[in-house]
Amino acid sequence: MAVPVTAPTEPVRPVSARHFVRLKLRVMANNLRGQSWRVVLFVAGVFGGLWFAGGGFLLLAAPGFAGEPRYALLTAAFGGGLLVLGWLLLPLVFFGVDETLDPARFALLPLPRRTLVGGMFAAALASVPVLAMLGATAGLVVTAWALGGWVAGLVAAVGVVAGLLLCVAASRAVTSAFATMLRSRRVRDLAAVLLAVVAAMLGPLQLLVLAAVRKADWDRLVEVAAVVGWTPFGAPWTVGLDVAEGRAWAVPVKLLITGATVGLLLLWWSRSLESAMVGAAGAAPTKSRRGPVGGAVGQLFPRMLGWAGRDRFGALVARECRYWWRDARRRANLITVAVVGVFVPVLVNLGGGGFTASSDTGFEFSGSSSPVLLSLSMLFVGVLASVTLANQFGFDGSAYAANVVAGVPGRLELHARMTAFSVYVVPMLGVVAVVIVAVLGEPGWVGVAAGALLAAYGVGLAINGLVSVLGAYSLPETSNPFAMNSGAGMAKSLLTLLSMVGSAAAAMPVVVAAGLLGDSWLWLALPLGAAYGLGAALLGAYVGGDVLDRRQPELLATVTPRR
Repeated sequence: MAVPVTAPTEPVRPVSARHFVRLKLRVMANNLRGQSWRVVLFVAGVFGGLWFAGGGFLLLAAPGFAGEPRYALLTAAFGGGLLVLGWLLLPLVFFGVDETLDPARFALLPLPRRTLVGGMFAAALASVPVLAMLGATAGLVVTAWALGGWVAGLVAAVGVVAGLLLCVAASRAVTSAFATMLRSRRVRDLAAVLLAVVAAMLGPLQLLVLAAVRKADWDRLVEVAAVVGWTPFGAPWTVGLDVAEGRAWAVPVKLLITGATVGLLLLWWSRSLESAMVGAAGAAPTKSRRGPVGGAVGQLFPRMLGWAGRDRFGALVARECRYWWRDARRRANLITVAVVGVFVPVLVNLGGGGFTASSDTGFEFSGSSSPVLLSLSMLFVGVLASVTLANQFGFDGSAYAANVVAGVPGRLELHARMTAFSVYVVPMLGVVAVVIVAVLGEPGWVGVAAGALLAAYGVGLAINGLVSVLGAYSLPETSNPFAMNSGAGMAKSLLTLLSMVGSAAAAMPVVVAAGLLGDSWLWLALPLGAAYGLGAALLGAYVGGDVLDRRQPELLATVTPRR
C-alpha cells in the first residue's frame, strides 16, 4: 500500500513554552561563545543580581525578624509597589529589555498567538533579573512565616510568584506597546508630551512623600499601605500578611486581582507583538508632495539645517538629524533626555525644601536652593543629556560600513554627530534652564543654569565621544527601540556609569567656580560655561577622531549584530 507523500512519518509534537526557554538558553550560550567581553559582562550581571537579591531579602525579611506586623505591611505594600514601578519604568529609560528571542523571527512560523505569547513570556522569565528579584522577594515569605506560621509563608510564596509574573508581564507589555507607538510618527509627539508631564509630576509627588514622612503619621501610612494592598501594585505581596492577620478570605480576591491584571497585560502584549512580527506600525500614510523643492540635494537637508553647508560635513549632519528624528530607538533616547531634564532639577533644587502649614492652601513650599546647588543640579542634567552618545555607533549597526568605505575622517565624523545631536538637545537644555529658574522664582539665575548646562553637556560630549569609539556594542536588529542583546543591558549600564562619573568629574570646575566667584558667577556663568563646554567638545573630538581613524574596521565588526 502506497503512503501519501504528505503524510508525516511520525506524529508532530506540539510546541510548548519549554521549547522557547531552551531556545533562549541556547542562543544566549552561542552569543557568549568566543566573546570574552560578553562573558565578563554576564558574570558581572550575575554578581550584581546576587547583591540585589541579598540586600532585598534582608530588607524585606527584617520586619519578620523584628516581629513588627505594622512595618511588615508597609514594607510589603510600598516595597512591592516600587518593584512593579521599577519593572515598568526602568526598561524604558535605562536598562532596556532583553530580546534574545526576537518576535520578528517567528513571523513565518505557523504558531498560534497563544503559543507564541506563552513561549515568549516563559523565555522572559529565564533571566538574571527575574532570578535576582525572586531571591529578594523571598524575604516576604520569611516575614509571613515568622508572623503567621508555615501556612502564611506558603501563601506568601504563592503571592511572590504571582507578583513576579505581574512584573515581567508589565515590563514586556509596556515596552512592546511603547515601541509600537514610537514607530508610528503620528503619536510620537504625544508620547513625548505625556512622558514629560509624568516626569514633571514626580517632583511634587516626591515633596509630598517627604512631607508625609516628616510628619511620621504611621497610622495614616498603614492605612495607605492597606489601600495599596488591594491594587495590583501591592496585592500579590501582601497575601501572606493577610493570612497572618486572620484575613484568609482576602487571599483569593487579591490573587484574582493579580491574575486578571497579568491576563490583561498579556493580552495587550499579544496585540503589539503581532505588530512587531509583521512590522506594521499603524502609521499614517504619507502625503504626496506637489513637487521637489530645492533640488535633489536640498531635499536631503531638513529645514532647520538651512545654515549647513552643502558639503561633506553638512551631509553628515543632515543624515544624523534625520536619524534622530525618524529612528524609533534614537527618538526614545531623546524622550529620555526630556524626562531627565525635568525630573533631576526639580528633585535636587526642590527636594531640600520643606512644607509648612498654611491656612489658605494647606501646604506651603519652603525652598533652600542656591547658585551652587543650581549649578550642581544642572551639571547632572548636562551629563545625563550626553550619555545617549555613549553607544552612538551601535545605533548604526552594519550601516556604519558606508562611512568606513567612504573614508570619512574620524574628527569630521564626531563633529557631525555632536552637531546633529546638539540640534535637538541644546534647545531642550535652554527650556530646562528657563523653567527651573521660573520655578525657583530667581530669573536672575538663568545664566547660571544655562552656563552650567552647556559646560557639563560639552564635557559629556567629549567623554562619550571617546567612550563610543572604545566601548561600542551591537544592538539587536529589531523594531523594539528598548531591546537589548544578551549582556548588552549590563554593558549599557557600565558604559553609562563610566561616562557619567568621568563627565561629572571633568565638569566639577564649574561648581567650584560657582562657589568661589560668588555674585560674579551670575554674570560670568554663561560665557565661561559655554566656552568651557565648547572647548571640551572640540578637544574630545580631536582625541576621539584619531582613535576612530585607527579603529574603524574593529568598530564596524563590534557594532554589527551577530546573526
